[in-house]
Amino acid sequence: MLDLGIVIVSYNTCALLRACLRSVFASQGGFCFAVCVVDNGSSDGSAEMVATEFPEARLIANERNLGYPAANNQGLRAFGFTGSPPRPSAPAAPRFVLLLNSDTEVPPDGLANMLSFMDECEEAGAAGPKLVRPDGSLDLACRRSFPTPEVSFYRMVGLSRIFPSSRRFGRYNLTYRDPDEVTELDSVVGAFMLVRREAIREAGLMDESFFLYGEDLDWAYRIKQAGWKIFYNPAVTVHHVKRASAQQNPRARLEFYRAMRIFYHKHFAEQTPWYVHGLIVGTLSARLGLEQLRIALAGPEGRQENAG
Repeated sequence: MLDLGIVIVSYNTCALLRACLRSVFASQGGFCFAVCVVDNGSSDGSAEMVATEFPEARLIANERNLGYPAANNQGLRAFGFTGSPPRPSAPAAPRFVLLLNSDTEVPPDGLANMLSFMDECEEAGAAGPKLVRPDGSLDLACRRSFPTPEVSFYRMVGLSRIFPSSRRFGRYNLTYRDPDEVTELDSVVGAFMLVRREAIREAGLMDESFFLYGEDLDWAYRIKQAGWKIFYNPAVTVHHVKRASAQQNPRARLEFYRAMRIFYHKHFAEQTPWYVHGLIVGTLSARLGLEQLRIALAGPEGRQENAG
């Protein structure tokens, strides 16, 4: 039985993907793992590079960009997850699955240490490490609260940036917490999201109504609903370029606001007072409208359907 199945979704990040895979296959420790790369219709030779330079990785090459959650689900299914209770005759799925972005690099002992953390913390359904940007700064997205109406309001009006040390206003990225402290939280980011097999079976696969952004928050929400806890483990540091795929496409910000609308309607709309609900829906609709106008004014290049 595999200890770890690693799913890497790629979209036009060939050089970064190569570095990511090199770091993964240089991992040290007493565990067995397999890698599945799902290429989302890249035009930069990413799939060909994987097939040629990393034949030990399983490759799924999509003809077009299916979106981030759909591609991750392809990888999860390749490791035996179906979104429903397994049949008695089904092959054993790995004990853990790691969703890993193609623009990350893991340290040699990083995977082993994260697996040890999960083995020692049996209540953890998912965990993530400290993510560090190329300039050495903390990738704030590696520690997150769910975007409730209150938390999102503080973010949108800028209070979270003005008062990052406030326990009330700094909840969006937990900026009031020590970044070197193990923390139980709402969600880690899909750039490095280590998930326990049993948590996946109970929560199901990723929601493919999302295309880009929000799907990791939604998955974390469902994992916590199933009774599991989620942790940030800063004992492991992973380098993350961040948005290497998304920044290539002008539709990325549109997908961000669309994802927030899906997440809100799915998890918070029913219990939100009507006057707050109207404000949230109106604000998100306005942001979506502005992004659609910006894309339309950008011309044919701005109307590409691909997003990374």
